Amino acid sequence: MLNKIIIEPCDKENMQKIVEGINAYNLSRVPALSDTWTPLEFIVKNENGDEIAGILAGLGYWNGLDIRILWVEASYRQKGIGTSLLKHVEGIAREKGATVAMLDTFDFQAEDFYLKNEYEVVGEIKNFPKGHKRIYFSKRLSK
Repeated sequence: MLNKIIIEPCDKENMQKIVEGINAYNLSRVPALSDTWTPLEFIVKNENGDEIAGILAGLGYWNGLDIRILWVEASYRQKGIGTSLLKHVEGIAREKGATVAMLDTFDFQAEDFYLKNEYEVVGEIKNFPKGHKRIYFSKRLSK
């Protein structure tokens, strides 16, 4: 047992050590299906070249599609743009061997959108933020 530890803020080098440490442990338990993180990041522009939507996602070393952010400009919502963008990324992920997609959102963001796009609730944190909930979704990409 350690007699004394020191806890300090991270710098970039420390963050790299943490990432490498957890990756080494994870891969010692479950072999990788892919060598690296594969970004799947796209922007949608209108006919004037204005950025109106985008997605930040990627495939990890177990070929899971991890959707971090999907955004559509307010005046362009309810026009199928988000669904088109989601389907685009899911299609690329399938082609690259992904079998599952995962994400989280809040009840005041896009809960109904993901349900409409065949995502299933796999968990939630109630009353976070206060009066709301954070919802975790997944979707099987392979049949």
